[in-house]
Amino acid sequence: MRLLLVLLAAFVLTRCAEVAASSAQEDTPTERPDYALVIHGGAGTILPENMTDERAAAIRAAMNEAMDAGEKILREGGSSADAVEATIWVLEDSPYFNAGRGAVFTNAGINEMDASFMTGQDQNAGAVGGLTTIKHPISAARAVMERSEHVLLSGKGANDFATEQGLEAVDPKYFFTQERYDALERARAGEKVEQEKIDVDKKHGTVGCVALDKSGNLAAGTSTGGMTNKRYNRLGDSPLIGAGTYADNATCGVSCTGWGEYFIRYAVAYDVHARMAYGGASLQEAADAVIHQTLTEKGGTGGLIAMDAEGNVAMPFNTPGMYRGYLKAGGEREIEFYE
Repeated sequence: MRLLLVLLAAFVLTRCAEVAASSAQEDTPTERPDYALVIHGGAGTILPENMTDERAAAIRAAMNEAMDAGEKILREGGSSADAVEATIWVLEDSPYFNAGRGAVFTNAGINEMDASFMTGQDQNAGAVGGLTTIKHPISAARAVMERSEHVLLSGKGANDFATEQGLEAVDPKYFFTQERYDALERARAGEKVEQEKIDVDKKHGTVGCVALDKSGNLAAGTSTGGMTNKRYNRLGDSPLIGAGTYADNATCGVSCTGWGEYFIRYAVAYDVHARMAYGGASLQEAADAVIHQTLTEKGGTGGLIAMDAEGNVAMPFNTPGMYRGYLKAGGEREIEFYE
């Protein structure tokens, strides 16, 4: 009997040790990469049958160049804010994305650009709306964040402030591209039938970036030309903190792209953060719920990119495609266009 009790005790102790070891293994978090970065270049009806090999290669090259610019800063120990700005500069310089150089035209035949910026360590934020002469709107948004007591500036005041801060100004003709102007002409021609609901390009071409640096700080930025044929100085979600952009080291960084009116109504970027902060959701769970439930059920279209403080990435969208990509320290990198 004594021997039986000894054997039983040994079994129980061994089993307890195994369970404890198993639990410890399950609770061990995935090792955070030294740095990480995720980008988007717009969501919408992006289909392989509508894409030439040459155009796909050019878009992919621009996205890789943008990620290279951000990664260089992160690899050398630079801040996530610097990486976001450098990454979006490249996207704003490309005619393939609806931001900066590739911005769409308003009904009046001009380009009005919006952008926002937010840092996760302090939730500081800045944004601009209706820029017409600043080459890199994302830098104007960052300047508002860092060099003013305000969060959002718009129109002439935003242009004046950015110029006073020494940001590069260009002739509005710099933003002219024939492809975007032709899209405006098609939109104008379709007004009799669909009025302002027409979506000629069938794509929401905002650009955005979220980065995590070696210090563990997140930053997020978004830049756009808005909606083709827009009127009355319309602003979408991109210059609105909580709608198009959000960042908090405790949860995640987010940049959105889509039908802005819906992203504004449902505070999409902030909702991802809130689901994590107050509901205990993981990054993927929060992002999927917002895009595939809240937004989809209300008729909104688009997507978002998000990254948490551990370098996990989410890139959900409810459209046929979204230009998106991410990289992590160690060489992991991916760029995708379609579902």
